[in-house]
Amino acid sequence: MIRTIVVLSLILMLFVTVGYAQSERKAVRKGNKEFKKGEYLDSEISYRSALELNPASFKGNFNLGAALYKQDKFEESANLYADMAKANTSANANELANVYHNLGNSYFSQEMYEESVEAFKNSLRQNPNDMETKYNLAQAQRMLQQQQQEQDQQQDQNQDDNSDDDQQQDQNQDDQQQDQNQDQQDQNQQEREQQISPEDARRMLEAIQNNEQQVQERVQEEKAKRARVQVEKNW
Repeated sequence: MIRTIVVLSLILMLFVTVGYAQSERKAVRKGNKEFKKGEYLDSEISYRSALELNPASFKGNFNLGAALYKQDKFEESANLYADMAKANTSANANELANVYHNLGNSYFSQEMYEESVEAFKNSLRQNPNDMETKYNLAQAQRMLQQQQQEQDQQQDQNQDDNSDDDQQQDQNQDDQQQDQNQDQQDQNQQEREQQISPEDARRMLEAIQNNEQQVQERVQEEKAKRARVQVEKNW
């Protein structure tokens, strides 16, 4: 009785597994038809349905990445292919070469040329005779070189701008220092002009004294006149 139950359980599990496998393949085939028609969003949905039944499905994941790429979801497709490359290290060389090829395209479309070059090289390590991958690698290398040149030019430009700023700052400091020196010179000149030399001070003192003496003499003369007048008018 127990043996019979075990056998029936195994048969039931086999039928369920076969049913899931058939449903998965059916969903993948449906996605493939939609992909060929250019219905990429619908194909994405179908591939995801297949992956719900079998998350490890190589075809489901690979084709899902292609559907994402066709919708310009380059970052998502790159992440998916990168995960596949890590998880399917034991896959056959041709399958792994295709994964790296599509990974390189996903990076290339994001202008991540250094990562793209490395992905295409990994693809050629698995399939050295793939002419399309060789062409894509050459394109990625050319774009990487151009990108690096532009970055170097931008860096040089930034350095020149910084140098110009430093020169302008130095010039402003020099101008400010010259203005300060000129102000100090003007102030010193004014102080010198305001100062009285000992000779000038002596002359000014003599002039004051002379003026005072003249005033005193005039005062004495006036007193003498008044005295003379009073004497003459003395009744």
